[in-house]
Parts: sequence; C-alpha cells; structure tokens
Amino acid sequence: MLRVAAASGARLAHFPEGFLSGYAVENVAAWDDVEWAVARAELEDVARLAGELGIWVVLGSAHPLTSPNWPHNSLYVISEEGKLVDRYDKRKCSHTEVTRFYTPGFEPVVFDVDGFRFGMAICIEINFSELFADYDQRGVDCLLLSAYPVDAIYATKARAYAAIHNYWVSLSVPAQTAHLFHSGLIGPHGEVLADVGGEPGLVVGTLDREDPALRGALDLARPWRALARAGDIYDGRRVTDERSRVRTLF
Repeated sequence: MLRVAAASGARLAHFPEGFLSGYAVENVAAWDDVEWAVARAELEDVARLAGELGIWVVLGSAHPLTSPNWPHNSLYVISEEGKLVDRYDKRKCSHTEVTRFYTPGFEPVVFDVDGFRFGMAICIEINFSELFADYDQRGVDCLLLSAYPVDAIYATKARAYAAIHNYWVSLSVPAQTAHLFHSGLIGPHGEVLADVGGEPGLVVGTLDREDPALRGALDLARPWRALARAGDIYDGRRVTDERSRVRTLF
C-alpha cells in the first residue's frame, strides 16, 4: 500500500488504529499474545521503506512500555527520510481500554508536511470535542483520525468536526468495519472528497487550498469563527439598556 500511495503521488500515508499490533479486545486478548520484537522489526521495515519511497507515514500500533505498565495506544509519525519523528498516544481511552489494556497519553501532537499542519486523534476521542477545538487553536490544517469504530454515527461526527473547525479530516479505519462506513478524506466544508469504497484498499485525496468549493470554509468561515471565539467583536458592542438587562419582560 505504501508503494501504491507513493506511485500515486501521495506525500503522506495514513493508517488505522492498531493497524500493526492489532487492536485490544478485537484482535488482542492479552498483551502476552503480541510478539513485540516482531512488531518492532515490522515498524523498522516500514520506516526504511518510507525513506526509500520518500513518503510520510502515520501508522497505528500499540507502543510497549516498561513492564508492568500497559502499552500506549499510539500513532507513529515516520518522516519521508524514514525517521520516527514523533508519536501520538491516545488520551481519552475507553473504560475497557484504561482498566484492562492501555496506559493513556496526555499530550497533543502536531507536525508539518509541505506547508500543511497535521494533528492526530484516535477512535473514541471523537466524543471529546475539546480535543478537536484545541487542534483548531493549534492551527491544524488536517486532522488525522484513526479508528476501529463500532457504529456508523462515527463518520457523521467526523464530518461535523471538519465543518465546525474548517479543516480537513482524514478518516482511516480497517476493512473489518467497512459495513459501517469507509476510509476517506473529508473537506473543511464537511463533505467527503475521497472515499475508498466498500472494498479493502487505498484512496488518495488532495489538500487543495485553492479549490473554489472550499473558499467559504477556508477563507471566510474559519477566520471569522476565530474572531468570534476571541469575543472582542461582541464585547465592543455591549450596551447598557434596561430592556436588555431585564429578562422577565416582553
């Protein structure tokens, strides 16, 4: 898939949650079942291939900690030079995850590729709007959202965040969940720009700031909403008026 992505002109390849190690509960009953040395060797092979192809890779896998601590549920960020440059650790783990399988992370992660800033989130974090708002404040152009979803409403939530914050959302899920929705790229206006379809495979989408269909979202809505959130435009128009102060009169 990396070779196909690179041959298609992709600059960054984005993969689902737990893509290499397997995801707890669904694929992994206990961490003793995972051959960590093999998983690390595979990650190193992916990194070497990324360097050979000159493509960035964001890849989901469990990240082992020192025993007896449980692993992080992570996304590795591998540069076009084949170097591991950062790692995002899932912060909002589910009840099952945090009580049986994973150690939570605590930091957001952003990185830049070709003039675009990327942020990352994993699966159930879709339900925590503050994380997506924080990435907006950090100037993210595209949110990389990896998941192993359990319901179809997940895709609706992803589209909503894209439209609310006016950034692209790359949604990557495993083939096992294709009956719910598909991996793809959502535009800053909340519309799906690229969809992998119902079969396992790869879809290539483009982040195009000059797309006329995105002018309203990128050039008008996003800067205006940032101004509105700051609040000054409203504070400067506050009035002293008895008709405003008293809220129990028609």
